[in-house]
Amino acid sequence: MPRKRGTLRTKWLGRTLKDLRDHNEMTLAEVAEYLSRDPSVLSRMENGALPIQRPDVGALLDLYGVNDGARREAIIRFAEDAWRTDWWDGYAGQVADTMIDIAWIESQANSIRSFCATSIDGLLQSSDYARSVVTAASPDAPGDQIDRWVRLRLMRQAALGRAEPPEVTVVLDEGVLRRQVGGPAVMADQLRHLASQTSRSHVTIRVLPYAAGAHASPDGSFRLYTLPEPLSEVASVDGPAGLIYLEPPRTADFIDRYDRLVAAALDPEKSGALIREAADILEQS
Repeated sequence: MPRKRGTLRTKWLGRTLKDLRDHNEMTLAEVAEYLSRDPSVLSRMENGALPIQRPDVGALLDLYGVNDGARREAIIRFAEDAWRTDWWDGYAGQVADTMIDIAWIESQANSIRSFCATSIDGLLQSSDYARSVVTAASPDAPGDQIDRWVRLRLMRQAALGRAEPPEVTVVLDEGVLRRQVGGPAVMADQLRHLASQTSRSHVTIRVLPYAAGAHASPDGSFRLYTLPEPLSEVASVDGPAGLIYLEPPRTADFIDRYDRLVAAALDPEKSGALIREAADILEQS
């Protein structure tokens, strides 16, 4: 069923419109009167709880003096997309809302940068590896639920095959290569799959070797997304309490950390060699 309640993207849309209202120093009542809406309805639109129609978006942009054509089009396009349903919405109620949000973000991102401290990025996981990771995290979940989680993770990988795919850069801690998730055969297959992904011009993989010692992200994994206007840079951090999103200026620290991780990591050629070597060792064991 189509999702009717607010999501991360509808909240971002609402905040974009609220920021424009605040910038123009206008009250809810003033804007609601202009739209011939009740102030409570406009408030729910700004909170991301109610959809806002294209004519209303255009009227608000006129009221707020947004005259730049590219910016207007970006906001209108975002407004249309924010409430559009897609394949990931079919998982509503079956997986955490944050997983649906991340599928949407990946479908929109211009670039995705990730630091993987414990497991390979979901966009680059093989089916058996994904199943092993999901099962280990939720050992008591029924098999059909595991199937849904794995299927969603693999379907997210379609983002890499978009007509204009995101630039994906991954920094992998060497320990990720050495941890035998699913056993030697599954892990060897995963490493071969990982190495094959480097043939994509928009995918870059670097390994942070043990020899690098202490590094810029001792607290663990994170991701950085560059999104089109009217959005910007977003960081995501996953932990036992769930996935959280951070926006500027709180992304600045993560950008700095990522740059330092890249500087400490092996170059793509040496990283690829190390990944293939780790696969060889597993296949010979």
